[in-house]
Amino acid sequence: MPLNPPLTHWRGKTVWLVGASSGIGRATASALHAAGATVVVSARNEQALATFAIEHPGAVAMPLDVSDAAHVARAARCILDRGPLDGVMYCAGYYNEQSATHYQLQEMLRHQQINYVGALYVLDAVLPHFIGRKSGFISLVSSVAGFRGLPKSLAYGPTKAALINLAETLYLDLRGSGIAVNVVNPGFVETPLTAQNEFAMPALITSEEAAAQIMKGWAQGSFDIHFPKRFTLWMKFLQMLPYGLYFPAIRRFTGM
Repeated sequence: MPLNPPLTHWRGKTVWLVGASSGIGRATASALHAAGATVVVSARNEQALATFAIEHPGAVAMPLDVSDAAHVARAARCILDRGPLDGVMYCAGYYNEQSATHYQLQEMLRHQQINYVGALYVLDAVLPHFIGRKSGFISLVSSVAGFRGLPKSLAYGPTKAALINLAETLYLDLRGSGIAVNVVNPGFVETPLTAQNEFAMPALITSEEAAAQIMKGWAQGSFDIHFPKRFTLWMKFLQMLPYGLYFPAIRRFTGM
């Protein structure tokens, strides 16, 4: 039984994708455009957004710094002035390896600001609109790194865990309101963020494959959209282990 209304008909719909200059966000924006949606793409990289708009006629480029609440509010007003907004996908992300032995407060706070607080700014801007219309969807892109603590993920993992909890609570609060909520938990995807990893990434997939899985999850009315299953199901199994088994298992699998 789907936990959300299936999203299958995109023609005539407007979707705002925040963090769409590259990676999963850009690929999903492209897939939505191909399905007939009007996509509004936001990120700090204005040139990348302009290129996307040229390659996808009808798409709207809306440069945005998600760490600036006022900027987010202005961008949302510009979008809503154009007409009704049917959905938002928050996929802005920042990642730098961080461990407790090399703790850097500014890096910790930057992860929090971009990966989590920016999502709160976007919600503040669009939730009243969705609630007023009694329709819309909210999709938050988290990560399997948010399932449980992982080595060298001191800054990144907690922000993704926060997004998962946020999505769960939003779902409970908005159930029956006409507003769909889901969380996207990818494994390893080829993006500029993962390109910096110096370790082997099991079950690595392309951004286009990730976008296809997101579109499939929306069509099925899923709440938890996770992929690739050959990797994420193992992560979900580890998520259920008691700490006495989980910590040794992670040390063994990561060598850390």
